Amino acid sequence: MKKKILIVDDAIYMRAVLRDLLERNGYEIVGMAKNGEMGVEMYEQLYVNGNKPDLVLMDITMKKMNGIEALKEIKKIDAMSNVVMVSSVGAKNSLVEAIHAGAKYFINKPFDDEAFLATVKKAILEK
Repeated sequence: MKKKILIVDDAIYMRAVLRDLLERNGYEIVGMAKNGEMGVEMYEQLYVNGNKPDLVLMDITMKKMNGIEALKEIKKIDAMSNVVMVSSVGAKNSLVEAIHAGAKYFINKPFDDEAFLATVKKAILEK
């Protein structure tokens, strides 16, 4: 059974890159959101409908609701949610805040495909 992933990123190009890379490597994309608010709504819908993602890939810098705020809201819906931050924001305070909010890992953009996939696999296996 394919592992299910929800992608939340404001850049359409990045959503497409992540989707293509993950699908080529056997993952199922159950949703893609262009901001944190939509990401939270999608997660809640999937969770309620029994189609909970095995992993959420979350950008940090987004309009409407940033990734850290969205992460906190997702954790309110499902404390056991599995979220990895994927962001070009490498600031230490963002990393620390994301980890304190419940993110499992932090991947910096741009990333190496193999290292990215290894982190995704590790995050899902440790779930």
